[in-house]
Amino acid sequence: MPKEKIAKEKSTRGNASQFFIAGELCRRGYSAVVTLGDTPNTDILCSNIEGTRFVHIQVKTFIPGGKTCSVGRKAEKPYMENFFWVLGGIPTPQSDSHFQYFIIPASVMSRNIMECHEQWLSTTGRDGRAHEDSSIRVVALPPFKAFNGWDVSEYENRWDLIEDKLAD
Repeated sequence: MPKEKIAKEKSTRGNASQFFIAGELCRRGYSAVVTLGDTPNTDILCSNIEGTRFVHIQVKTFIPGGKTCSVGRKAEKPYMENFFWVLGGIPTPQSDSHFQYFIIPASVMSRNIMECHEQWLSTTGRDGRAHEDSSIRVVALPPFKAFNGWDVSEYENRWDLIEDKLAD
């Protein structure tokens, strides 16, 4: 597949993921708006129906069955208590896989991403050379675990974490 087509497919899958996640939040009785890239670090702004409580959501997309989800360096920032990462597993159209969602508080993401990356940097690659730093950060997806043993499966479908922040 040509590079341009792969990049476009990744972009459309990412857009779809944002809308699927916003749709799930609306289905649960909240108001969720996809920011369309107009709000730094917030892909979805979600509030209770009264508009008195808000959460910011950063979405990252993966294909179910993969080993990792790329999140980048900004996942190391703890942001605030009403900030969440939602990793959206969006299956390909021809797949029998189910949608997967991991709802992770920013503080949990930040702590684990920093620990994992530091541990990864302290190890050597397959060829025995030291790993070089980059802007890439990844979350290991179940059944795999991260360098520090972090298992994100405890955050699968944890919509209650967002709901608690939106409760009056």
